[in-house]
Amino acid sequence: MEYLVKSGSPEKQRVGCVIVGIFDRRKPSTQAESLDEASGGLIASVMRRGDMDGKLGQTTLLHGLDHMFCDRILLVGCGKERDFNVRSYQKACRAAAAELDVMGGVDAACYLTELNVRGRDDFGWSVKQALLTFEDVFYRFEACKGSKHERYTRKLSRLTFQVPRRSDLPAAERGVTEGVATANGVKFAKDLGNMPGNICTPSYLADQATALSERESQIKTTVLDEAQMAELGMGALLGVSQGSSQPAKFIVMEYMAGAKADKPTVLVGKGVTFDAGGISLKPGAAMDEMKYDMGGAASVFGAMQAAAEMGLTTNLVGVVAATENLPDGNAFKPGDILTSMSGQTIEILNTDAEGRLALADALTYVEHNYDADAVIDMATLTGAAVVALGHHAAALYGNNSPLRRALRDAGDVVGDRAWPMPLWEDYQTDLESNFADMANVGGRAGGSITAASFLHRFARKMRWAHLDIAGVAWKSGKDKGATGRPVGLLTQYLVDRTDSE
Repeated sequence: MEYLVKSGSPEKQRVGCVIVGIFDRRKPSTQAESLDEASGGLIASVMRRGDMDGKLGQTTLLHGLDHMFCDRILLVGCGKERDFNVRSYQKACRAAAAELDVMGGVDAACYLTELNVRGRDDFGWSVKQALLTFEDVFYRFEACKGSKHERYTRKLSRLTFQVPRRSDLPAAERGVTEGVATANGVKFAKDLGNMPGNICTPSYLADQATALSERESQIKTTVLDEAQMAELGMGALLGVSQGSSQPAKFIVMEYMAGAKADKPTVLVGKGVTFDAGGISLKPGAAMDEMKYDMGGAASVFGAMQAAAEMGLTTNLVGVVAATENLPDGNAFKPGDILTSMSGQTIEILNTDAEGRLALADALTYVEHNYDADAVIDMATLTGAAVVALGHHAAALYGNNSPLRRALRDAGDVVGDRAWPMPLWEDYQTDLESNFADMANVGGRAGGSITAASFLHRFARKMRWAHLDIAGVAWKSGKDKGATGRPVGLLTQYLVDRTDSE
């Protein structure tokens, strides 16, 4: 797909389709008024007949346009004009994308990007957000379809986002640049997440990291095998992997495009490529979705690719602890005590709380090897995060208020939201053990908080944040599939951080 930005009148566009907004109570946007006048009142007549009321997400496609340069006009309902906010804008763009995805025509001009969105006055943001929404709707995962499957082919090949003035073009062009790179990172993360566990193994992730460094020459990749991990003392991560025939991999990707003296941002991802729960076996229902338990790792890959594609002048490190968690005669057991890379010992009360064990050694590795500006880990860590926040926001923890605020703000900007949660020392008592330095679970109550508190024991010397993405990394039901979150949040954070330097 080719994305362009232009400034011009809607009635002069020689394209397959022009997209304009209609507000509630049949109030046309300025762009729709221009088309209505040029078409001799066609849009007004359609609204009078009741075919378009302007309800949010409603669409009406107009054909047979005499004396018009465009072949079609797509009217998109935007709801009440005074309430046209970020959510309304996203929903309107999604409705437009769904129509474009099925209609004929190779090109279109979108004027939704000219609308005033409450709380946002940056056309660069409008273009980027629209692009990300369109790409999300257009995404398909067909890598594992058979040879007889009719592949999805998108007729639309060029989409132009319109802005009111020529002076708005630089911001809009930046929106396209950031949007395309972010969308490609999200797609990379989705593809990894959707790949089945028999293909997407720890070794597969290691190969993907190597391939990424070949595509993006500024990324340097190092992969540690289990012997090297054992030499470093990664007993927590290796304890998880010992029940699987697939060897664990510890993946480090470095993108050092900033000043040599600048401290890097380090992204750490949980890469459990399939989680059966180990000896503490999960219920069979929906266990297939445990291929998504490497959503944190996928997000690290996506953010690394996006940063390199944008050419951000920053120092960035991606760390992925990749393993499977399966039950066999060698698997770790409830009651076992593991010694982490930090030297702290962990009593295993539940082998299904394995992601925090892998992340514990990853965080210690980061502490030993990088003087980081910020360390951000992300993991599909707990069902408790889903209970607390549902599927709309990731749970956000951290030991540094400015870092937490920056991540929350970045998520708000790009529509990939995270919500701050408490990390009080009170919760540390829930992790006490009679036999080791700590237990790996703290009980049912406050499960997402105690999981974050566990990780904090390995991150106290760092400026650290943790994103529990169990509720947002994938969708279930008829729309089942990876979402690519929180690549958008992470990429926006990196852009904001680079702009402020």
